[in-house]
Amino acid sequence: MIQFQDIVKKYRTKTVIEPFSLNIDAGQLVVFIGPSGCGKTTLLKMVNKLIQPSAGKIFVNGRDISTVNPIELRRNIGYVIQNTGLFPHMSIKENLELIPKLKGENSDQIAKKTEELLQVVGLNPKEYMHRFPKELSGGQQQRVGVARAFSTDSDIILMDEPFSALDPVTRNSLQDELVQMQKELNKTIIFVTHDMDEAIKIADKICILKDGRILQYDTPENILKNPANEFVEGFIGKRRVWNNPELLMAEDIMIHEPVKITSKRTVLQAIEIMKSNKVDSLMVTDKNNILIGLVTLKDIQLLNRTAVVEEVMEKNVLAVSKEANLISVLATMNEHKIGYVPVIDTQNQLVGLITRSSILSALSSQLIDLEVAF
Repeated sequence: MIQFQDIVKKYRTKTVIEPFSLNIDAGQLVVFIGPSGCGKTTLLKMVNKLIQPSAGKIFVNGRDISTVNPIELRRNIGYVIQNTGLFPHMSIKENLELIPKLKGENSDQIAKKTEELLQVVGLNPKEYMHRFPKELSGGQQQRVGVARAFSTDSDIILMDEPFSALDPVTRNSLQDELVQMQKELNKTIIFVTHDMDEAIKIADKICILKDGRILQYDTPENILKNPANEFVEGFIGKRRVWNNPELLMAEDIMIHEPVKITSKRTVLQAIEIMKSNKVDSLMVTDKNNILIGLVTLKDIQLLNRTAVVEEVMEKNVLAVSKEANLISVLATMNEHKIGYVPVIDTQNQLVGLITRSSILSALSSQLIDLEVAF
């Protein structure tokens, strides 16, 4: 865990970081983002003591880093910057193995890890191991920079706009590889960027900064759906949810109180309930609200009106979880050629119903909010 405790940074009479407190859980990828001069890079560099705070403390796994030797601290924290910082006179192999050797790690293990890391970042060890940085493209150099940060076997990686100078294709590829590496190796990563799309794509949590203060610290989904204030809303972009439909969850687009019926009711009663509620289908639930079936007007209107619902209902009902996103819901509906799908929780209890109309309604309401904002 990384803890910022009442951090302040002043340069003469100018305060660039106001009292700043934040906890970053182990294994999380947290993005610092904000306009130029908001303090994001200053805060990042404080973690490895490249910049000293004017007041306050930073703790890493409960240890006050002000009591730790800077060299020892930096050898145990990976660091990636925009221009990679590779040593030009060293081969790729030598660049990757420098810190592990300084730390006295086993040479055989170092060699094995070097090959593994190059493979993870998409570089063939046999082809690239003995090349020099100038013999690599910018994207390849950045891949080596990421690999070097992970080569220290440290729990913490600091990344200062590492992909900002790359072309979009290379950048997207490295973002994907970074997320995969972080999940596999369970590193704690602080990532500085000015690109909100990048933040949304890679972050577990995003910290939006302005003038050295935290405006909002939350998951990408919550920031997009519930921006803390007008500045945050403007900074992330009013159309951002539209550009990221995978962040709309089933519970955001469902009808929250779908019309339902118990299995012991009759077909006649089912038809009357449909007519009075102006629907053409009913969810069937048991006494614990567990979804057990479905009846449609089309299927039952010609049946014996005294028949019991449990005898005629469709029992193999396709449903989605409330955590399913809009993209997967639409894919399910299209694949099975259905116009609606019930939403259930982890106990199979009915919590909602998604129809094509409810999807359009949810999206339309966002569009109205957008138009009002303008």
